[in-house]
Order: sequence, then structure tokens, then C-alpha cells
Amino acid sequence: MLEHGGRLRAAARRHGIPLSDWLDLSTGIAPYTPPLPTIPPSAWMRLPEPDDALTGAAQRYYGTDALLPVAGSQAAIQCLPRLRGVADVGVVSPCYGEHAQAWTRAGHRVLEFGEGAVRRAIPRLDVLVVVNPNNPTGRRLPVELLLQWHAELAEHGGWLVVDEAFVDCTPADSLVPHLPRPGLIVLRSFGKFFGLAGARLGFVMADPALLRSLDVQLGPWAVAGPARHLAACLLADAAAQARQRERLIADGSRLAELLLHHDLAPTGGTALFRWLACEEAPALAAWLAERAILVRPFRHPASVRFGLPGDEQGWARLDHALGQYRQAHP
Repeated sequence: MLEHGGRLRAAARRHGIPLSDWLDLSTGIAPYTPPLPTIPPSAWMRLPEPDDALTGAAQRYYGTDALLPVAGSQAAIQCLPRLRGVADVGVVSPCYGEHAQAWTRAGHRVLEFGEGAVRRAIPRLDVLVVVNPNNPTGRRLPVELLLQWHAELAEHGGWLVVDEAFVDCTPADSLVPHLPRPGLIVLRSFGKFFGLAGARLGFVMADPALLRSLDVQLGPWAVAGPARHLAACLLADAAAQARQRERLIADGSRLAELLLHHDLAPTGGTALFRWLACEEAPALAAWLAERAILVRPFRHPASVRFGLPGDEQGWARLDHALGQYRQAHP
């Protein structure tokens, strides 16, 4: 199994530090939410119904009718490989590791390569997977380039799968306005931008025939009733979305400035996280963990990802720890 951020209990056990003492910066999930609506008892008591308010609210928020709610975009990542016969799949890496794992587990031939190798690889690929903005690098690919890749893949029946889990703060980078197109599949996460990863909700945008096939694979009641009600309310609240976006963008810039202040200039990132690739990344992650600050280390390349603190106490604590680190490691 791949390692992921957010495993706070494991870190607490490993370091012998009480769970309540930790500052968790290991995920790229918003550390605060918009005001949450009251969930009616019926959402808990009744089976979910697909013709409730969620689909319409999502269609208006994302700007397309061609979408399917799923139990987190991870559900789609695991299910999409079952919709094709054995295929040659390219994954633009480094990126979220579950993509390559899911296609490999389903028996497909998977090749990971950098962005510069895509054009040479496309003629022999059946599927190309791209994360945009990328996780963990934050790299944002132009819409025009992605559409060009899609057109070349579509010429021989190929798919372009674009994971847009971190695009809500920069919606102009999304391919959703160009849907539906045969072979273009876009994944969106609800939980990251709204700070509600525990709701386990995401959306797949694609041509209607593919969405019907995916719906059959996932089966009935894929998204829980309380999550559907919660999301329908938040996806309809444009004012709350604007406030959330503004705050995340400001905090993303604040995090970059804080790291730079301590001579840890970010290599990349998004509004929800900053990424630092350097030889000292493992030592930095270990130093912070010893002080009950959890960040997300990566091995290839050696790097570390910082999520956003959720309050002023967290910001002050991170600032102090980074200052101590830089004093000990000039």
C-alpha cells in the first residue's frame, strides 16, 4: 500500500507523542470549512436518492451536465481501469501514486515518465493520466496543451484522464468547460477545497456513455445521504465559495513566504500546499515530527510537502519550529 498524508495516529504512536499535541500539515486539504448546514435526520435514515438536489448543484458549480457523484475521486481512480481491456497506460510523474497503482493492479501495462516525454509516448498509449495542478509539485499545465494531447489520443480511441483535485482555487485551469468529449475524463474532489475530506465525495466528468458504465460498476448508493445533503448546500453557496477561495489563496501565499523567510524556498505548490524538493527534506521532516509537526515526505525526488495551518497558533508554532531548525542547520 502507498503511504499518504493524514496518518496522524500512526505518527503519534511512532514518536510517542499524544495525538492531541500534533499539528497536522501532512495533507493538501483545506484546514477550515465554510459554515456547515444542518443535516436533517432523513439524510441518515433514508437510502440516498440520485435525483436529489446534489446533481443540480454540482452541475451549476462545475459548469457541466456530464458528471457523476462518486465516493471520493479515489473511488473513480480505482474503478476506471476496469472499464478498459488490457491497455498501455502512461502516467505523468511524479504525481499522486494511486493512479499508477490502480492501473497496475487491474493488469494494465503502466509506464511513468516526465512531462517532456508525453508527445513521444502518445502514439503507443491507450490511456494518459495527468494530475493538474500536480500533486505534489503544484505544476499547472496549460489547457491548450492538455486539449492537444487529448486530440492526439482520441485519434486512436485513447483516453486522457485528468485529475483536477486541486483546481478549485484556479478554475481557469480546468478542462471541464471543454466537456463532454469522447475519451476526455476529468476527476474532481469535493473534500480538499471545502475542507471536508471525511465526507468522501468527488465527481467524474466525461461523456454520458462512459458515466453510465462507471455508474454500473460502482453500484447503487455510492455516496452517503448526509454527504449528498452537505455538498448540495455548499455547492450552491457561491458567496461561501468565494470566501473560502480567497482565504486559501492568501494562506497559500503566506505559507510560501514563511518558508522563504527560513531559507526554505518552495519548489512549487498550490493554494492548498507548498512543495520543497531538496537534499535536506528527509532531515527537515524528521526534525518537525520530533516536535509533533507532521508534514508529508517523499522519496523520489527527496522532498517534503507542507499543508496549511488552520489557525494563528498553528502558524506561530510552524514559524518557531522552522526557526529552530534553521539555527541548528545553518
